[in-house]
Amino acid sequence: MRRLGYQLPSPIPDPERRLYDLLCQADPDAAHSRYNALVRRLVSFERAAECMK
Repeated sequence: MRRLGYQLPSPIPDPERRLYDLLCQADPDAAHSRYNALVRRLVSFERAAECMK
């Protein structure tokens, strides 16, 4: 995201694991699919932002 020019706060230690843990707390049965869906959305956003450069 920084490479695309977005200003971000200080990095969160182990962000992928932290996100997965939060999703597990909310709904353990759906955590894996929700995590994958969020990653796909992020990748899609990054690709679209790259095209806007």
